[in-house]
Amino acid sequence: QVHLVESGGGTVQPGGSLRLSCAASGFGFSDYTVTWYRRRPGEERELVAQISAVGRSTLYSDPVRGRFTVSRDNTKNMVWLQMVNLKPEDTAVYLCQARTGLDTAWGQGTQVTVSS
Repeated sequence: QVHLVESGGGTVQPGGSLRLSCAASGFGFSDYTVTWYRRRPGEERELVAQISAVGRSTLYSDPVRGRFTVSRDNTKNMVWLQMVNLKPEDTAVYLCQARTGLDTAWGQGTQVTVSS
């Protein structure tokens, strides 16, 4: 099993950038697909970006495609979400999830606020 901790959130102006980090501890992180979700105020949790276990494939939701980039380094047990050209509607709690066929782990989330 892995344990996840997100960091890097904060408050930025529209058009700004942030890089979120998801640090994993435990064994076998390179077996886990990692997904970034967000939960906007008053809304259901939504998938933002996903990266495969060895990082060869990624996918993005339509609202963030072209602005967000997910990456990972399994030697460091890290996954990142680089966010550029942030918009007020990106304001949310961002959570990372690591998943295999047998195990699912969640971080506690990090708040991103985009406001002028």
